[in-house]
Amino acid sequence: MTTQPHASTPPAADPDFVPAELGRRFGALIIDWVLCLLAAGLFASPTRDGWAPVLVLIVEYAIFLGLFAQTPGMYLTRIRCVAWSDGGRIGLLRALLRGVLLALVVPALLMDHNRRGLHDRLTNSVITPAPR
Repeated sequence: MTTQPHASTPPAADPDFVPAELGRRFGALIIDWVLCLLAAGLFASPTRDGWAPVLVLIVEYAIFLGLFAQTPGMYLTRIRCVAWSDGGRIGLLRALLRGVLLALVVPALLMDHNRRGLHDRLTNSVITPAPR
């Protein structure tokens, strides 16, 4: 007899949902920012051209979150960004919008009880612990 694998419950429907810890989120952001500074240094001076690392961060978020649900920093800190309503990937356009909103900083500071910043709520996303 074969059994179907247990489908995970989407975060929005899970009464026991536990969001990713703030320390891991901050650690992922620091790792990603350092990577963006290094990448921006390939085509601009991050100290003179402050827009360069921000642009790289937005592009990094669009590509990595849209396709893999994790940035390199999120991978290292074992967290991921998924759709709030179904737990799947958020896709390239929502990931791009999330990156732009995160670059504005303020939306990230306005969190609800599920640790969803304004940028998460506007893109229907949430940061969760990554499965092992």
